[in-house]
Amino acid sequence: MAKQIIKTPNAPAPIGPYNQAVLINGTLYTSGQIAIDPKNGTLLQGTIQEETELVMKNLSSVLEAAQMTFDNVVKTSIFVKNMNDFSKINGVYGTYFNEETAPARETVEVGNLPKYVNVEISMIAVENA
Repeated sequence: MAKQIIKTPNAPAPIGPYNQAVLINGTLYTSGQIAIDPKNGTLLQGTIQEETELVMKNLSSVLEAAQMTFDNVVKTSIFVKNMNDFSKINGVYGTYFNEETAPARETVEVGNLPKYVNVEISMIAVENA
């Protein structure tokens, strides 16, 4: 099966040589999402909770474009600028998943992220999860 490029105007357009997501053999690989408002392309400069909420909404739009939901997500990667923000990020992130069926995850503190944001999240989802 050929890879299918997933695109939606409801998530930020790529700012480089990549796509919002790729679907192949029933598995969706999303690119990392940051707190960019897809309506106007501006970077949200708010609290870490507000940034995380917008990141999760952007991911939701990408999942929806692939006809999936957070129930299909099996793995997430969270990159944070400051691990001291982990509990605040986790508080928002946790509202999108059922704790009993939540995906596998890693959270990594990094030196810098694109556009110097505080959080970036990517996901892997599968059909019929």
